[in-house]
Amino acid sequence: MSLARTSGRSLAAAMTGLLLLGACANTEPVGSPAGSSPGATSIPAQTIVYAYEQEFQSYNNNTTAENATRNAAPLQRVLTGFWFYGDKGAITPDRDFGTYAKISDDPLTVEYRINDKAVWSDGTPIDCDDVMLWWAFRSGKVRGFSAADTNGVEHTRTPDCERGGKRFTLVYDEPFADWAAGGPAATELLPAHVVARQDGLSEEEFIAAVKDSDEKRIARGIAFFNNGWVSEGRLPAAELIPSSGPYKLSKLDAGHSLTLVANDRWWGTPPATPTIVERFITLDEQAQALQNREVQIVEPQPGPEVLKQLRSLDGVQVSVSDKYTYEHLDFNLYSSPFRDRTLRRAFAKCVPRQRIVDDLIRPVAPLSGPLEIRTVAPFQANHSAVVAASGGSGVYGEQDIEGARALLRKAGKIGLEIKIGYQTPNPPRTAAVQLIIDSCNKAGFNVVDGGSEDFFGTVMPANGYDVALFAWNGSALVSGWASNFTSPRKCTADFKGNNNGCYSSKKVDRLIATLNSTVDLAAQDPIIGEIEKELWKDLATIPLFQHPGLSAWDETLQNVVPNPAQSTITWNMDKWRRS
Repeated sequence: MSLARTSGRSLAAAMTGLLLLGACANTEPVGSPAGSSPGATSIPAQTIVYAYEQEFQSYNNNTTAENATRNAAPLQRVLTGFWFYGDKGAITPDRDFGTYAKISDDPLTVEYRINDKAVWSDGTPIDCDDVMLWWAFRSGKVRGFSAADTNGVEHTRTPDCERGGKRFTLVYDEPFADWAAGGPAATELLPAHVVARQDGLSEEEFIAAVKDSDEKRIARGIAFFNNGWVSEGRLPAAELIPSSGPYKLSKLDAGHSLTLVANDRWWGTPPATPTIVERFITLDEQAQALQNREVQIVEPQPGPEVLKQLRSLDGVQVSVSDKYTYEHLDFNLYSSPFRDRTLRRAFAKCVPRQRIVDDLIRPVAPLSGPLEIRTVAPFQANHSAVVAASGGSGVYGEQDIEGARALLRKAGKIGLEIKIGYQTPNPPRTAAVQLIIDSCNKAGFNVVDGGSEDFFGTVMPANGYDVALFAWNGSALVSGWASNFTSPRKCTADFKGNNNGCYSSKKVDRLIATLNSTVDLAAQDPIIGEIEKELWKDLATIPLFQHPGLSAWDETLQNVVPNPAQSTITWNMDKWRRS
C-alpha cells in the first residue's frame, strides 16, 4: 500500500502515494513562452500531457522513503514486471514481460519465466541478477536494504537461478494468500547491473553475494539502492535509469514536468503515443489547467466546486468512480502524548468525523459515511461481513465533547497541545484540520495546524508530529496493508516501513501472519474482523472516509481508463491516443 504522498505496494507509501499535495507547480501552458498569459494552448499531436499534484522524486519507489504514488504512477509503464493492477484494479499478468504459474501447493511453489526478448533499454538482458536484486530487498534476508514491504516474500527460499537465466521458482515455507501477486510486479524489478557496478561486481559475483546474504560485498550497491536513484531537481544519468517497459524517463524539469518517451528497445507493442508528459500541478489548480488545455487528463481531489467546474467544461469527459484510497488520522505512537491510549480515546471522541464527511465528500459521493473499518473498502463485496466481525459499526460514530473533556480532565491534560501534520498546500485537508481544531479545542485540547510543504519528505520520517492526516492508496490484496500495522523493527525512517506511527501489537502481528497464510477467501473475513477489532481497541488510527475517484480528460483522447488501485489512471498510458 502506498501513500498518496501519495505508492507501496504498497502499493506505498503510495505512502504511495496518496492524495496529498506538494509545492505549487508552474502552470504555464505546454509550448508557451515563459511569462505568457495562460489560456488555450496547443499540445503537439504526438504528445499527451496529464496532471499530477506532486513532483516525481525517485526511479526507485520501493524504499521506505520513496514508496509513494508520486513515483509509482509515472513508472507504471517504465518498469514492468510479471503483473500489474489492471482494469478495475485486478491483478493482471503482464504476458509481454513473462509468464508464471503455481506448480505445487505443498510447498507452495510458483514458477516464473521472463520473456526471452526482454532487455533493458541499454541492451542488457533482463534475467537472473535482476530477480536476485528484487528478492534481496523484498525478502528482507539481505540486510541493509530500506524496503517498504517484505510481506510474503520473506517466507520464500532463495531463488535458484544462474547468470543469464530466464527461469526461476519461488518456493514458500508456508501458504501465502496473495501468491498470484507475490512475484516481481510493475515498478519492482530494477536493473541489477547498475547496482552491481557500484561494487565493481560481475553478474555472477552479484548473484553469488545475494545467495550468500553477503551484505558487506554489496554494501555500496545497497547504499545506492536506498538513495542513488533519488532525483535532486533532475533525473540521474541515463545509464543509471534504463527502462524495461514501453516508455523510458527522458527529462525532469524541476517544479514543472517529467517527460517520458517511447523505448526503442521495447519488445512488445509500441506505445500509441510517443511522448507522455506529467505536469506537476496542485490539485486545486488542475481543473483550470484542463480548461486551458495546458493538460489533457486530470485527477483532482474530489469536491463539489471542482466537480461543478469540470462538468461545465466543453469537450471534457468526467468520471466519478470507486477508489481504494481512504483518508485517516495516523497517531504518532512513538514520541508524542498519544502514546497514552486514554488521550487517543479523548481525541477520537472529539474528531467530527460525520461533519468532515458531510462537508468534504458527500457533495461528490452522496452515499458516503464515516469509515467503520480500514482494510476493506465499502464497495468491496466482503465489507459488511468484515464490519460485522469487527464490531466497528458505530464506533466513535458521534462526537462526544463532554466525554472527551472528562477523559482529558482525569488524565490531568486539559490544554494539551496537539500538532496535526499533513502535506500542504491542500485546501480540503486544511478545512478538515480546522473542523478538528474547532471541535477538539472545545473538549480541552489545544490543537494546532502543523501543515508543511515537506511533511512527507522530512517531518513524517522524523516522527515530528502528534497525529498525521493523509490517505492510503491500496488494492484488494489482503497482504497489501500488512506493513501498515505490523510492528516495526525500529521506529526510524529506514525501518518502520509503512507503519509511520510505529503501532505495535503482538496479537495483531500474529493475526496478520495468519491472514496472509489463509488462502480460503471465505475464511479471511473473520480474521480481518479480529484485526479491525484490535485496531479499534488500541486506536492505532482513526479512519475517516473513502475517497471517491474523480478524473476528467479531453474527449479527443481514447483508452483513458480510471483505476481504483494505486496504479492510478496511468496504468495503461501506453494505450492512450488522440483521435
